[in-house]
Amino acid sequence: MKLAIEEAKKASLRGSVPVGAVIVLQDKVIASAGNEVLKNADPTAHAEIICIGMACRHLNCSILKHCDIYVTLEPCAMCAQAISLARISRLYFGAYDSKYGGVVHGCRVFNYSLHKPEIVGGISETLCTEILQNFFKDRRN
Repeated sequence: MKLAIEEAKKASLRGSVPVGAVIVLQDKVIASAGNEVLKNADPTAHAEIICIGMACRHLNCSILKHCDIYVTLEPCAMCAQAISLARISRLYFGAYDSKYGGVVHGCRVFNYSLHKPEIVGGISETLCTEILQNFFKDRRN
């Protein structure tokens, strides 16, 4: 999660919402990314989507069944569906997202998808939440 938090901080420096993601295969990081929605002018450039694409290219396949993903924020519905389609084994996330989350909150994508990863939420939750809150506080000022 520490690497995902670093990616979130980098995203914040770029002016994007500070969300970071890291994909691990057998204790080795194979992909890491931060949110690039503003940088790329692309509403689908979420950290998870970018990271999944990087991992698939790294492994030259579309299935990441032995991989784990660490994300600083509960994935939205789009990202949760991508995690399911990629068959990622485990999802670890930091802050919960009661407004846009798609795992524990909202539409709870994994309740309706073909593949449901193991899910652990609340990892470094306080720090992940603070990074997001500070980002939006600074943007309002």
